[in-house]
Amino acid sequence: MNNNIYFVSLGCAKNLVDSEILIGGLKHQDYNIVNDIKLSDTIIINTCGFLDVAREESVDSIIECTDLKKKGLIKQLIVMGCFSSRYKDDLIKEIPEVDAFFGTSDHSEILSFITGKDFKKDDPDYFRSLLTPKHYAYLKIAEGCDNICSFCSIPMMRGLQKSNTLEQNVLEASNLAKRGVKELLLIAQDSTTYGTDLLPKSSLYELLDVLDNVKDIEWIRLHYAHPAHLSRKMIKRFSRLEKLIPYIDMPTQHGSDKMLKNMKRGLNSAGIKNKIDLLRQANENIAVRTSVIVGFPNETDKDFDNLINFVEEIEFDRLGVFKYSEEEGTSAAIDYKDNVPKKIKEERYAEIMKIQQKINLSKNKKRLNKVEKIIIDVSNEDGWSLGRSFRDAPEIDNYVKINTKLDVGKFYDVKITNAYEYDVLGELIN
Repeated sequence: MNNNIYFVSLGCAKNLVDSEILIGGLKHQDYNIVNDIKLSDTIIINTCGFLDVAREESVDSIIECTDLKKKGLIKQLIVMGCFSSRYKDDLIKEIPEVDAFFGTSDHSEILSFITGKDFKKDDPDYFRSLLTPKHYAYLKIAEGCDNICSFCSIPMMRGLQKSNTLEQNVLEASNLAKRGVKELLLIAQDSTTYGTDLLPKSSLYELLDVLDNVKDIEWIRLHYAHPAHLSRKMIKRFSRLEKLIPYIDMPTQHGSDKMLKNMKRGLNSAGIKNKIDLLRQANENIAVRTSVIVGFPNETDKDFDNLINFVEEIEFDRLGVFKYSEEEGTSAAIDYKDNVPKKIKEERYAEIMKIQQKINLSKNKKRLNKVEKIIIDVSNEDGWSLGRSFRDAPEIDNYVKINTKLDVGKFYDVKITNAYEYDVLGELIN
């Protein structure tokens, strides 16, 4: 029995949860998850297929591991995830060294393949093994997506939306809380359509109402909210619920009405601004994170100017920029030519980031001398710590650096003393 398994998890937080569930199932079957690839008998790669850069990373990882197998250093190589799901037939032909390819949620099939035993579909879910620090965890409330955004291939890889029931999500949240999780990060392809596929139907605000009662969870953070589907009832929860922190990750994608229409986003720029106005009315402290795409087909200088005006007017608290990448099989790839030169995409990317830097610095300066509740992620032996305010999600947002060694996973009151473009410095308030 080849008991040592090395795991490679690529891509987004949704992939990370899939990896955690499978690793938990493997540990429950007495397999060892090793941190040194040289000690492994089996390698499992959980791939990402969302953008060309991610696909290249997935291919590179697979090729690197096939070399180890050819040299006899590992016995088995298994590939799963979005990239594997979408290009399985091609990959089987191109990389025969891989023992098996699986999709995004084939946990029971992978366990059966490795162990030779039969598993029910949901068996591994109860044994999730966290790959995040123990004080925060992702709660994947739904799988798949029903949206038709013209640039996105996710529905082709993860299928249509399938929401977990309220009971399933509450049970998972309660289990995480018992394991010491203080911050719950809600994720789905589109969290705002949660529950519309359930019988009877449910909704995101109803889910948050019950999650707000989960004992020992202190912060609930909302990710991947589609502005077109963000309801007024959900927006009102930002002023009513105790544990739902004033933070929303809401990809807006553009500020030009022409681009938004071609992207099939369902709202124009005025509609998006209205949703943000309603969020800020519900909670004046709310931090709005967004992501935008530059270089979408036929994006003119005028369209890009509209995006600049949009970003400058709204003043997002956190912002990420993607350069358009043509995704095979999407309506954008079928209907349009990828006709914005790479150099223009790079220039537009840099310009938006520069504008956002100024906005970040201005907002950070307003935090000076204020006391904030900070959760600690890193504690260094040299006597400093890194923490986050409610404005900042782990991995993707900014930090508060404190010149004191504090306990990871605990909350502290910290006074902000210095402000920079991204991070801030603070001192502990006794």
